[in-house]
Amino acid sequence: MVPTLFLVTLLVFFSVRFIPGSVIDLMVAEMATESGLGSELTAEYVKKALGLDVPVYVQYWNWLVNAATGDLGNSLWTGRPVTQEIFSRIPVSLELGILAMITALLIAIPIGVLSAIRQDSAADYFGRTLAILFISLPSFWIGTMVIVYPSIWWNWSPSMEYIQFFDDPGGNLFQFIIPAVILGMVLSGGTMRMTRTMMLEVLRQDYIRTAWSKGLGERTIIMRHAMKNALIPVVTIVGMQIPLLIGGAVITEQIFCLPGVGRLVVEAVNKRDYVIISGINVVLASVILVVNLLVDLTYAYLDPRVHYK
Repeated sequence: MVPTLFLVTLLVFFSVRFIPGSVIDLMVAEMATESGLGSELTAEYVKKALGLDVPVYVQYWNWLVNAATGDLGNSLWTGRPVTQEIFSRIPVSLELGILAMITALLIAIPIGVLSAIRQDSAADYFGRTLAILFISLPSFWIGTMVIVYPSIWWNWSPSMEYIQFFDDPGGNLFQFIIPAVILGMVLSGGTMRMTRTMMLEVLRQDYIRTAWSKGLGERTIIMRHAMKNALIPVVTIVGMQIPLLIGGAVITEQIFCLPGVGRLVVEAVNKRDYVIISGINVVLASVILVVNLLVDLTYAYLDPRVHYK
């Protein structure tokens, strides 16, 4: 985990500086407009003030040493600590991600299992069609349609102003439910197909046929014997989706004006705020590595043949 995290931070730290334009140019243009100072003098001043007047490898080393102690630096624009910026946005993305994941699992697991145990029936064809439909429809298109058409037809659109949970719990959940359902639908397609495929494979195993021959009920066979083994690859997919929901719902947060981590990434990239970009990268990479570890550990619970020493 440690060398992986190091390589990821190294790649992101240097690659963001290849984005056309720089934070120096943006700040100089803004300061020249406001104060009328010479651009050459202002550029040197900004570089020195932000600590960008040293070689980039020195900047990386200084940032890495501070990050190892938990200090991710300060925003180049606002001067606020990056950890404060990120952790103020994480609850929004986390709430959206949890609701989306619950929606995805409530759709994918039951329909995937039903499609497998009723193979080639009308229910199976319906489930497979639904999965392909959810995979094919992009979340940003659905979100845009949800905002545009209700406003035209019924003069209604989702709230574009963020509602704090503790100020109005009902209004907060209502604001999140539409984008969460959209994200959950898109995520459920792949999970649904994987659940069906693995259930079909497990249902053909010898121990399942033995359970049928012993006279066990369908519910017992499916829930107690087949589901655990079939869900091992599904757990892997779901585990990989969780970090993406925290930081990857960029377009959805933009469309529904949710001040989450994804929206912070867009703002930081537009302003070339390298420190925030690197800080978000460290947090999300750490979450991905920890979630992967937890997913691996769940294999021992799902499959009794797996043991860890």
